[in-house]
Amino acid sequence: MPAQIHTATTHGYVDFEGAHTWYRIEGAHWNSPRGKAPLVVVHGGPGSTHDYLAPLGDLARSQRAVIFYDQLGCGRSTHLPERPPSFWTLDLFVAELANLIAKLRIGDRYHLLGHSWGGFLAQEHAFGEPTGMRSLLLSNTADSYRDLVAEERRLRSQLPAAVRRQLEKHETAGTTDDPEYAAACMVFYVRHLCRVTPWPAQFARSFRESRENPSVFVAVNGPSEFYVTGTAADWAAGPRLASILTPTLVLSGRHDGASPYLAERLADAIPSASRHLFDASSHSPFWEERARYIDVLDAWLEQWD
Repeated sequence: MPAQIHTATTHGYVDFEGAHTWYRIEGAHWNSPRGKAPLVVVHGGPGSTHDYLAPLGDLARSQRAVIFYDQLGCGRSTHLPERPPSFWTLDLFVAELANLIAKLRIGDRYHLLGHSWGGFLAQEHAFGEPTGMRSLLLSNTADSYRDLVAEERRLRSQLPAAVRRQLEKHETAGTTDDPEYAAACMVFYVRHLCRVTPWPAQFARSFRESRENPSVFVAVNGPSEFYVTGTAADWAAGPRLASILTPTLVLSGRHDGASPYLAERLADAIPSASRHLFDASSHSPFWEERARYIDVLDAWLEQWD
């Protein structure tokens, strides 16, 4: 693991839709026209927090600012429990991302990384042809929500029979909030979500947030990773991927629920996209192969500053 890097840190809020988006910036001179373009990091979930992506802060050691934020309804941003499920749409979060970039005044020069669900938001942002985006990084994500779930279900079919029976039992009974169901899901998670044992504290914090405050996850996704019934269930990038002309890097893990097949398909659909596979990783190569992941990102970003 890299040595602790001491860098300047800024945090605050920007207004959005009558609420507030919380952000954290590691690294100095993040809005300077000189030096390296900042990296905006879009976390997964939906309904998680930025904390699990903490290793990306290692990029600040090379004098690059890294901008994290918690999406609306999550973490340190405004929670809106009174809003109906229909409020929580993919378009809302895409607009929030654009608002953050505008309010931080970095729209003329930035890189964008989306992880997992955040990769869906990053793709949608790219479809808007933002002129200031220097490069796009799509990490452990896919071009279709339903196809991602199909791959996860394929991997789930390889779990021990007793675990599969517990999953099916509670899904049939509608008791997916039962601790027994959560324990069965955990068998999948330690294989395909994060293979580091025990889970790093920041990773566990984000995971816990999405379970203790599940309203956004359930509204956008559905009751579990294996059943997508929420407002974004039918999202797919489709032929729009051909319109992404920004330099793009697709990153994936060998054991990822967002499988190498999905990563290859995503990269093939984007003109001139590059791809990197982390052989010892699942969905979290920034923890599982931390030094290598940061080195790959660092080299990529340097090309497109």
